[in-house]
Amino acid sequence: MSEETGPAPQGEEREAKGGTRAEARPMSLIRNRVSIAGVFVTAITVTNAFFLLLVVGASANPYIGIFAYVLFPAVAAVGLLLVPLGVILERRRRRKLAPGEIPRHFRIDLNVPFIRHAALAATGFTFLVVVASATASYRAYRFTDTVTFCGETCHTPMKPEFTAYRHSPHARVACVACHVGPGAGWFVRSKLTGSYQVYAVMFDVYPRPIATPIKFLRPVRAACEQCHWPEKFYGEQLKVFTHYASDETNTPTQISMLIKTGGGGGGEFIRPEGIHWHMAIANQVQYIATDKQEQNIPWIEVMGRNGRMVDYVARDGSLTPKQIETMPKQVVDCVTCHSRPSHKFLTPDEAVNEALAAGDLDSSLPYLKSEAVRVLTDSYPSAERAAMGIATGLDRFYYEKYPQVYRDKQPEITQAIATVQGIYQDNIFPYMKVDWRTHPDNLGHLYYQGCFRCHDGQHVATDGSGRTIPSTCNTCHTILSQGPPQQAANAGGAVTFTHPIDLSGMPTASCSACHSGGTM
Repeated sequence: MSEETGPAPQGEEREAKGGTRAEARPMSLIRNRVSIAGVFVTAITVTNAFFLLLVVGASANPYIGIFAYVLFPAVAAVGLLLVPLGVILERRRRRKLAPGEIPRHFRIDLNVPFIRHAALAATGFTFLVVVASATASYRAYRFTDTVTFCGETCHTPMKPEFTAYRHSPHARVACVACHVGPGAGWFVRSKLTGSYQVYAVMFDVYPRPIATPIKFLRPVRAACEQCHWPEKFYGEQLKVFTHYASDETNTPTQISMLIKTGGGGGGEFIRPEGIHWHMAIANQVQYIATDKQEQNIPWIEVMGRNGRMVDYVARDGSLTPKQIETMPKQVVDCVTCHSRPSHKFLTPDEAVNEALAAGDLDSSLPYLKSEAVRVLTDSYPSAERAAMGIATGLDRFYYEKYPQVYRDKQPEITQAIATVQGIYQDNIFPYMKVDWRTHPDNLGHLYYQGCFRCHDGQHVATDGSGRTIPSTCNTCHTILSQGPPQQAANAGGAVTFTHPIDLSGMPTASCSACHSGGTM
């Protein structure tokens, strides 16, 4: 067979049928550095996210949740966006190299098997991505609403608040229930304001301590009343307070009283009375505070059920009429008095009283009350140094002052040291400059001004009547008994409060003028 009539080579046969394979199917546009990098990033992050999703269910570490629900899905989304971006850039590059060979616009012809299969694959992959993205977004939303995320992610700045929260009456209530509340609007607003908090933590520019009260929160009544029904707050509550003296025997004293909780007058058979008379239901009370923590209130306006308004101004005349007219006024609400409902830092005096009453501290150790308060009140540069200082201070006191007690009650002293160290860890945080003095609790009036911000007998009505806001003990509570626990338990009927120390020669002052919560 001659060369002219012999069979054509395979390459020539392919060219005759439609050109080479390269000519029939040009190299895919996805084969570029940007798209390949996007595929690689997506594959790695999806694999890691899947692995963490298997782990996160059994782990309480907040950072695992951040990576699994927030960071990795975001990185995977960026990787997916790199794929079409690379295709577009590669197409532009090829058009510049070979003008006219590549159409100006993409052509999708489903009659071509390759394009049809690619379109089906792309549609299925897009569906999977949308489902995965929706799932990840929902899980991220749920995770950012968890107590773990709120309290433990920003470990350093939020540790004091998170520690106090775990010991509060709201320990089983999620942070967002009070700080955000229901509804999409406040959720979006809280996340937007939270973006600055992320920035502050990243660049270590957050305040020390975290300033309170926090502004731009959901109205507290809208948050509190999701659980608390204001119209059902009425009646009186029995409360027993146990105090231990700072003497050698840690002498206990109990005060039993009926607290006149009262009600706001919201029900058919409930008239406004007692402490909850201040609730903005039948009455409304407005005030002006001249400091950020609202401890100084020189002006108050009361509007009764009949709509009549009465202003009360402090005797010292710290505000002029023009200032009263122009300064911002606030309505008394839940947190005006309940200022630390979930983040209360106990005073050393209060915490030691509670530990003695619970039996965590042995009251037979001489001067334990005064010594425990003393070592808690001392200044320490860090929690570690505080633990050492507390141990050294208590151990040295009994070793030097009571050697016999030191030998006979070594287990009780060891327990006392551990308990006092725990009190410090739960209530005092040197690195955040947080303790009982930085965050006043306005519920009551022993260690802080609290009720006496208004009920000090120094706010006079401006209607010419000469009335003052009352400051007598029986305004808000009825004392049933006072004295040693055995005597208080058997007492009946109202009694007059008697201070353990004779104050007859002292000028009239609020409780917090002497009761600082620490050593006096």
